[in-house]
Amino acid sequence: MSKDKPDSQKMLEDLLSVCHKNLPRVDEGLITKAFKFALEAHKHDLRASGEPYFYHPYEVAMIVVEEFPLDDITVVATLLHDVVEDTDFDLNLMRKEFGEEVTEIVDGVTKISGIFKGQDITKAENYRKMLLSMVKDVRVILVKFADRLHNMRTLEFVSPDKQKRIAQETLEIYAPFAHRFGLARVKWELEDLSFKYLNRDTYEELVGKVKSTRKEREAYIKRFSDPIRKKLDEYKLKYEMGGRPKHFYSIYRKMMKRNKPFEEIYDLFALRIILDTENTNECYTTLGIVNQMYLPVPDRFKDYISIPKNNNYQSIHTTVIGPEGRLVEVQIRTKKMHEIAERGLAAHWKYKEDKTTTDKDLENWLNWIRDIFEGAGKDETRKEILEDFKLNLYQDEIYVFTPKGELRRLPIDSTPVDFAFEIHSNVGYQCIGAKINGKIVPLDTPLHSGDQIEIITSKNQHPNKNWLKFVKTQKAKSAIRKWMNKEEEKIAKTGREIWSKKLKKLKLAFSTSEVSKIARKFKFDNNSQFYQAIAQGNVNIDKVLSDTGDKVSEEQEKSLAFDQFAAIARKDAGGILVDGKSSGILYSYAKCCNPIPGDPVIGYVTIGEGVKIHRKTCSNLINLSKVDSDKLVAVDWPGNDGTMFVAGLALRGEDSPGILNEIAHTIVSYKNTNIKSININTNDSTFEGSVMVYVNNLEHLNNLIDRLKKLRGLYKAERFEGSQ
Repeated sequence: MSKDKPDSQKMLEDLLSVCHKNLPRVDEGLITKAFKFALEAHKHDLRASGEPYFYHPYEVAMIVVEEFPLDDITVVATLLHDVVEDTDFDLNLMRKEFGEEVTEIVDGVTKISGIFKGQDITKAENYRKMLLSMVKDVRVILVKFADRLHNMRTLEFVSPDKQKRIAQETLEIYAPFAHRFGLARVKWELEDLSFKYLNRDTYEELVGKVKSTRKEREAYIKRFSDPIRKKLDEYKLKYEMGGRPKHFYSIYRKMMKRNKPFEEIYDLFALRIILDTENTNECYTTLGIVNQMYLPVPDRFKDYISIPKNNNYQSIHTTVIGPEGRLVEVQIRTKKMHEIAERGLAAHWKYKEDKTTTDKDLENWLNWIRDIFEGAGKDETRKEILEDFKLNLYQDEIYVFTPKGELRRLPIDSTPVDFAFEIHSNVGYQCIGAKINGKIVPLDTPLHSGDQIEIITSKNQHPNKNWLKFVKTQKAKSAIRKWMNKEEEKIAKTGREIWSKKLKKLKLAFSTSEVSKIARKFKFDNNSQFYQAIAQGNVNIDKVLSDTGDKVSEEQEKSLAFDQFAAIARKDAGGILVDGKSSGILYSYAKCCNPIPGDPVIGYVTIGEGVKIHRKTCSNLINLSKVDSDKLVAVDWPGNDGTMFVAGLALRGEDSPGILNEIAHTIVSYKNTNIKSININTNDSTFEGSVMVYVNNLEHLNNLIDRLKKLRGLYKAERFEGSQ
């Protein structure tokens, strides 16, 4: 690596310069020693990009000193973080050369790296606990964040499979962890880089759309902010003002959650006002100025200054109606609040540096992130140690925490629903969702000791009978049974109303006994179950009504044929990807809209049946999303990057000589389309049947249909679909 020596001196000078700029104290000798030690240790190693491996620990150290400028010990440990794992040097030598503190950080980073090798990514929640349990010094996590951030920035040099695995791991583990540590900038960058490699087409499409609308947005924000600037100047307030950067993964997540296109995501218009003051009252003065200028939206106001988030985030959020009736989100905060929002832990410690930690501080930190506490006075050791929270548990009990840090004891394998009823019966009755450690999870997720649970409630929610399958506490079981009959009656009543409206529209009438016959025919024990199934979208009324008289066998045959085709097409496509991956998540296809490969689809999280896959145009889904859009998840068919999928064509026409040959030739001659199978039945002088073909996309399929319709003697050519 002799050819790099001239550069290495410049690199060292740059690193020391940034250290002096950002750190309170700098041991130049120790940093220089670590720099040269790492340079020598990695001198024969290369990265996947072909550059010397030493560039990696160096760049990671630069990230540490720029993003989390804690102390010089962290910089030293970062330069050395890969030495033990990737070279012949061991911990004993490191301890001798650099001391116990540096060695503990390096050892912690090495152990964390070992956790993820050969493990199943679906256990992400367990990994977070393993991380916390193995770390003795919080700086280990910060070094690992920086390490992962640099790896993500250089991910283009590894294989596509490795790119996706690392990106998925980053999205599921590191980004949420960065959020819990209040590292907003790191979180956003990790999410966007992961999104880029997991869903490149959508990522590039969003980048293009954001870029194309940038000038318009900037012009609008200037028009919106000029009157505010004028007023702030009148009040002689010192401030910085600018548009808030929008992050692509955040935009994508909102599009999926709300089932809306890019153009309808309202808060692309955003303004951030950062006040250069220690007086938080000036934030409220600024809020008053904004609200005088523009009409505020009442339910979009959040005061995180009076009530900070658990990760110490403080800011005022308000949404107002700007020019042309557009909604603009405005954030107001002080410079100190902004630095804490961007840099989390590091900024907080910077501002706490001249104070010794009090018991109240300790309590607040434990509430924020249960394992970590702050112990840094100016003249004390800067080592931030992990609180040992290994509780002496009974074998059949677990200990969990409320969002406020209160301890609750529950039976082992309890779920968020058990926790909700433990808090209060009304919380249980109205429980509609749950977060474990800040992440939304299904209500049947088993809890583990040390979890922090937040229950999401809705006044319209009542207990669900499926909860009885997984709750553990007697309190939860009895309350659910109490509400169960009432809930079923309510659902049945809704289904009965849907049924009655449909009959009235078709001018039909069925007696109670006739409805009972239909219910039994469709394997329901009674009319109430039948009506409930209608309300929940599990029964297609059109199919039920068509299944009468002489049409019974014909409709059943068509339904069976479609079901067989759908099963083949879905299997051939490779099933469904949930959130961009095939992760073994339970899912099924909604009977109300019968989605098949090629259809734009979206998932809806149900209780007991996993994710229901609907077409995006499904009327039932649209109604469900109005009630609870949080249950929508992004799903897609695999291989949208050019892979063929099976589509069915339903044909009917005149049974003339050579018609089958003409149909086959018309299909094959267009883009060399391959035919999977043809099934034709003749009746007198007509024929009816289906053709299964491989197509690239819906446009390919529609063009085929248009060509077939031009054939003489062909009465019908349309996509083979189930009844909707």
